Parts: sequence; structure tokens; C-alpha cells
Amino acid sequence: MEARSINRYIGTSPRKMRLVVDLIRGKSVGQALHILHFSPKHASKVAEKVLRSAISNLQNKDEAAHIDTDSMVVKEAYVNGGMMMKRISPAPMGRAYRIRKRSNHVTIVVAATDEAAKKGSRKPAASAKSEPKKTKKAAEPAA
Repeated sequence: MEARSINRYIGTSPRKMRLVVDLIRGKSVGQALHILHFSPKHASKVAEKVLRSAISNLQNKDEAAHIDTDSMVVKEAYVNGGMMMKRISPAPMGRAYRIRKRSNHVTIVVAATDEAAKKGSRKPAASAKSEPKKTKKAAEPAA
């Protein structure tokens, strides 16, 4: 089972947010929260909020089966660019420079790790009628 959380129009650049999100991709939820909580970057506070929201979404998805945070993993975490606010800054000789204030959208998907063990879903075994591979014989030179 998996759940996701999206935070849109965050006021930092996508490049700065990707530095933080790359740290937690594929990690366990406890380890990811620990990394984000003690990271000195400002973007880590926003990413931690999104991760906590995804955890809450997963726990509320199926209230009958309480899922512990120790059995969760960050399945996907990515950052997309948002809208750009365009501002103008005065420049020398009567010109103007354009300033692009970037924003981003953060998406974090959290999944329960022991999901496959509960359902017992496995791929079916290969059929017994598998034929051996045929190998090419090297051509013998005529002597």
C-alpha cells in the first residue's frame, strides 16, 4: 500500500529543493525524518512537512491495519518546477534586468515495506518445459 503527498508553489528554487529531496529517496521513513530534521538547509523543513503528511496519509488510508513508521519506505520523491514570478531590476544606462523568482512542487510517495509479505504475492515460477539454449558451433576450417 502506498500514499503520496504534494506541496505546490513552494517559494524556493527547484535546484535547492532537489539537493534535499535526493538525500531521502529510497531511505526508510525513520531515517529520512532524521536526515531532514537535522539538515541545515531551509528546504529541508518544507520537505519534512511533506514527508510527515505522506506518512499520515498512509496511516489514515487503512485505519484497521495500523502501519508502523518503521515498516515504511520513501518510494518516490521528486521535485518539479512551478511557476516563475518575473520581476524587473534597474540596470545601468536606463536598462532593466529581469529577475525570475522560481517556485517548485514537491511530491513524496511513501509505501509499506511488508506489503508483499502480507499478500504473499510472488511471480509464478518458470515453466518446466524450458528448452536448453542452442549454441552456435564454430566453423571448422577445411584442411
